[in-house]
Amino acid sequence: MDSRFLGTAELDGTPAVAVVLDVMRAFTTAAWVFGRGAEKIVLAASLDEALALGQRHPEWLALKDGPPAPGFGAVNSPYLLRDCDLGGRTVVQKTTSGTVGALAVRDASLVLCASFVVAEATAGLLRERGPDSVTYVVTGEDGRAEEDLACAQYIAGRATDPAGTDPGDFLRRAERSRAAAELTEGVREGSRPEDVALCLELDRFPFAMVAAVEGAHMVLRPHAVPVPAAS
Repeated sequence: MDSRFLGTAELDGTPAVAVVLDVMRAFTTAAWVFGRGAEKIVLAASLDEALALGQRHPEWLALKDGPPAPGFGAVNSPYLLRDCDLGGRTVVQKTTSGTVGALAVRDASLVLCASFVVAEATAGLLRERGPDSVTYVVTGEDGRAEEDLACAQYIAGRATDPAGTDPGDFLRRAERSRAAAELTEGVREGSRPEDVALCLELDRFPFAMVAAVEGAHMVLRPHAVPVPAAS
């Protein structure tokens, strides 16, 4: 299984299989949204689209980066979502980097959105599907986010050599990243310092997150992946 690691702007054509990384915080937040019971996440291309979808569907919850704003019921923070009851709901998500990266590969045959909290399930689904090659899309900091690259490389290792890929170094790289420092220092609005620990909680959830075009929108859904029994 060959692996390529590219920033969103570096994509050259449509990959067959893409894993889109946004560890801090879009796809950690998305995993918590599903963990709190949501049925699906609609990935919006713009804030205006997210607002319009929320207005058209009042029962949906619109979520974005930055501080709270009219029309948006939540912000991009796993800590602030961890106690929400989202049972059966649809969430609309628009973020600066993660949703942009996912929409950039919307025509791939398989699109997975990932972070450390769903790393093993993501790797397990790749092992199950067995593609010849996988493109890992590093979305943060114009493709230079260390936490996204570390997670991508960890998942790639687990997909090909699960017994020989230890998470320690990859998690330490993410913990020392610029994004982790900014969250800890409160630089990023609409977040909490506690988000860092939640973003580094390895394999918190037993599902991968598969994005696919449904009608006019790209929709993210959880995909349960059985955990192999210990030998």
